[in-house]
Amino acid sequence: MARLLRRFLKPYRGLIALVVVLQLMQAMASLLLPTLNASVIDEGIAKQNISTIWYYGMLMLGVTAVQVVGQIAAAWCGSRTAMSFGRDVREAIFSKSLEYSSREVARFGAPSLITRNTNDVQQVQQIVLMTSIIIVSAPLTMIGGVVLALREDVGLSWLILVAVVVLGIVIVFMVSRMTPIFKKMQARIDTINQVLREQIAGLRVIRAFVREPTEEKRFDNANWKLTKTALSVGVIMATLFPLVFFILDCSSVAVMWFGGFRVQAGDIQVGQLTAYLSYLTQILMSVMMSTMMLMMGPRAVVSAERIMEVLDRESTVKEPENPVTDYVHTREIKFDDVAFRYPGAELPVVSGLTFDAAPGTVTGIIGSTGSGKTTMVNLIPRLFDATEGCVSLDGVNVKNLDLHDLWDHIGFVPQKPYLFTGTVAHNLRIGKPDATEQEIWEALEVAQARDFVEKLDGQLDYEIAQGGTNISGGQRQRLAIARALIRKPEVYVFDDAFSALDMETDARLRAALKPVTRDATVIIVAARISTIRDADQIIVMEHGRIDGIGTHEELLSSCQTYQEIVESQFQTEGV
Repeated sequence: MARLLRRFLKPYRGLIALVVVLQLMQAMASLLLPTLNASVIDEGIAKQNISTIWYYGMLMLGVTAVQVVGQIAAAWCGSRTAMSFGRDVREAIFSKSLEYSSREVARFGAPSLITRNTNDVQQVQQIVLMTSIIIVSAPLTMIGGVVLALREDVGLSWLILVAVVVLGIVIVFMVSRMTPIFKKMQARIDTINQVLREQIAGLRVIRAFVREPTEEKRFDNANWKLTKTALSVGVIMATLFPLVFFILDCSSVAVMWFGGFRVQAGDIQVGQLTAYLSYLTQILMSVMMSTMMLMMGPRAVVSAERIMEVLDRESTVKEPENPVTDYVHTREIKFDDVAFRYPGAELPVVSGLTFDAAPGTVTGIIGSTGSGKTTMVNLIPRLFDATEGCVSLDGVNVKNLDLHDLWDHIGFVPQKPYLFTGTVAHNLRIGKPDATEQEIWEALEVAQARDFVEKLDGQLDYEIAQGGTNISGGQRQRLAIARALIRKPEVYVFDDAFSALDMETDARLRAALKPVTRDATVIIVAARISTIRDADQIIVMEHGRIDGIGTHEELLSSCQTYQEIVESQFQTEGV
């Protein structure tokens, strides 16, 4: 937690210094009030001196006004510091998440990353706020209260020692029990976010298979586990505060009891006893305020550790220290004995991948489900990094290219096309921010999306819902293709980007692509033979390895896996 605070509170040192000064002013004012009150009792009321009462009374009002101003100003500065701190941490987590490769995202999981950027940041932000408000005033009030109480009467000092020791033992015991519970709580918040996210995303599937009761039980189970953990914390907190007030009340009774005997004996005056009682109350209230921080501390520490896990985790896809910038753009993609293995996995997902994809050619990739097609093409834009071998673009290892330079040369359409909240034009301009309206319509026409966009209410200004849920799957795919086309890159990678299209639209789209991608390198992952049968070369994948390379006719005579795929689709596609 200390590293997190040092890293993100450094820009606000001036504001923190101001908070410290304001808290000093507030603490000094609160310590001065009991002394003034004792003076009113002993010098004003006891001696019936009205002018003394007025003098000390006005002085007390002035000190109270200073205390109020100090409290308000410290709270404002502390809130500003805490909110700015939270903003900076959230921005850092978000920026770090954008740097992650698919491997890191999968390791943490989207629900956990969301929780860390919201709930975890909020917990640390809250402790920063509480610290800013009481970090100086509470200990200073406690120490100053002890000194001033001893000045009033040393004979009652043992009561302070007993009260503080007992209170400290109670607090340490309670806080030590809360720390492991808070760790469970944050993990269970992750779980409930994950379940809820899955249920919202898969709502149609749940309804189609009438799984509502099962999913309700699943959510109730996760919700009840979180509730039980929160109740455990609540029980401890509910027990702690009555104990603190019980100790405070017992201490006050003890001071009045033993102090009464000392007043009777003439060792102290009534005003001194009142001041002593006030100081004791301030001491124990300062301990109680510190207790509140200590109660929040364990959860904040757990949250800070989870945040630092994200910030400290380096992406496996790193920017090269000295990226290659001077090279000839040949548009050639080359795989040289490439393999990819997840950390800790016994077997690689893909291995022994060796092939060339030349400019001006179309390379088709086909294979059974789970054969490694998507993993293969994800290695080109470095969504993953090859663990063995070399993937090169223009004769340069992609690991040695500047990431943004690499991405600028590739138009990538993922297997699951995702559209963002915003207009049609906004989604296409993600591919090219300065695209004109004419360029957008041209890309839509090639992607066979112009007809349906023209029928939308507002056309290019039609609002797309998050994920594109207010349009069909085929329409989402065509808009995703248009988004890649508008960039006019040197390399096109279509990862099963035609699967939701009917065969007629598929054929028209491929025909429209030919003149646009004539000089580019085109790689198409497909499930249908008809999509890639005219490709210059077809790569057949099986069990993570290349089972055959060649044209449609060559593979029909030489590759058994390809023959089986063709045979299985013969009836529907007529190949």
